[in-house]
Amino acid sequence: MVKLGYAILYVSDVTKSITFYENAFGFERKFITPENDYGELETGQTTIAFASKGLANTNLKNGFIESNLNQQPFATELGLVTNQVDETVERAVQNGATILEESKQKPWGQTVAYIRDIDGFLLEICSPVNG
Repeated sequence: MVKLGYAILYVSDVTKSITFYENAFGFERKFITPENDYGELETGQTTIAFASKGLANTNLKNGFIESNLNQQPFATELGLVTNQVDETVERAVQNGATILEESKQKPWGQTVAYIRDIDGFLLEICSPVNG
């Protein structure tokens, strides 16, 4: 059996990124390496992890496309589920996130907003799907 264990974001400052997610969403820090090049958050069944761009470059010899707030987001997102979409978006913005799309109710009843974190990664803040 295969299961999703990690979503790893490549960032400039692991501690700064983890602190953002702690403050914006209330996640708890699992650990950060003494070298500050890798860290994880307790987020439920799937861990959100952060690796420094330097560490990522040692793993991916041909490099990678870096997330950049001055460019459009990647065609991927992290979905964060909450019953308090607007309050969660507001707290994230107070901690440095940028709103891309204000919250809207979808035809199936779900409320969804889109923001970018401090490193430019796309986050969907949404209510649970009841179906």
